[in-house]
Order: sequence, then structure tokens, then C-alpha cells
Amino acid sequence: MPLDALYQEIILDHFKNPHNFGKLDGPSTAVHHENPSCGDQLDLQISIDAQHRIGQIRFYGRGCAISQSSASMMTELVKGKTVAEARDAIASFFHMLTGQGESKVALGDLAALSGVKQFPVRVKCATLAWKALESCLQHSQVVP
Repeated sequence: MPLDALYQEIILDHFKNPHNFGKLDGPSTAVHHENPSCGDQLDLQISIDAQHRIGQIRFYGRGCAISQSSASMMTELVKGKTVAEARDAIASFFHMLTGQGESKVALGDLAALSGVKQFPVRVKCATLAWKALESCLQHSQVVP
């Protein structure tokens, strides 16, 4: 299977069958982010445990295949990670799409979104969930 076809399949699978979609009971932090360019909307909720790990993470909202699949793959990558590891993942994802910053984490299936960098207007779609995660981590509190 050609790489482009594989990447398209990964994106569509996460769009049609999103992982960690829904709401949490009693999250540490919840944020709402929108992409005014295209109307994508995303709510992200996380729970940080006493070891500063993302114990639970869920998202819900509506948007294009890129924004929703990016959110789905992001939740899979950072679930169970420490806050510091999640911040490294954010930096690595932004590096992949913009070339800025430093890549510190292997992104796995998220590499399927690497082609988005050729379409600057779509970069906002791909980074919506990641910006929401960044906001959550800035405002998070440990849940006992």
C-alpha cells in the first residue's frame, strides 16, 4: 500500500471511529477551542493524577476529518503520560507541522498528518486539539 493511501486510511479511521471521544466526570481541567477559519469546535477534558500523569483524557466536538482525527490520535499518544511528556509531544507535533521548535517524541500514527504542512490553512485544523491540550496543561490541577 502506498504511504499516502496508508496515511489517508489512518486519518479516516480515527475520524469515523474516534478514540477517547465523549465527556469525563469531574475532569481536572476542561477547555473549549474553535477554529474560526472553518468552524471546527473541540472541547478537551483531562484528569491529572497525583503522579502528574494524564490519567484520563476525552474530547468532543465537531469538525473536519483532520481536526477530529488529530484529536483522537493525540489523546491516544498522551494518555498515561506525565505532564512533561505531554508537553514534549506538543512540541514534537508542532515541529512536524511547522518546522519550529524541537522534536522530542516519536509521534506514531500522527505522522499521517505530516502532509498537512503543505496546506497552511489546514495546519490550524490539525493543531486545534494540541492547542487545547496546551491550555489544559497550563490550567490543570492534580486530582487526588
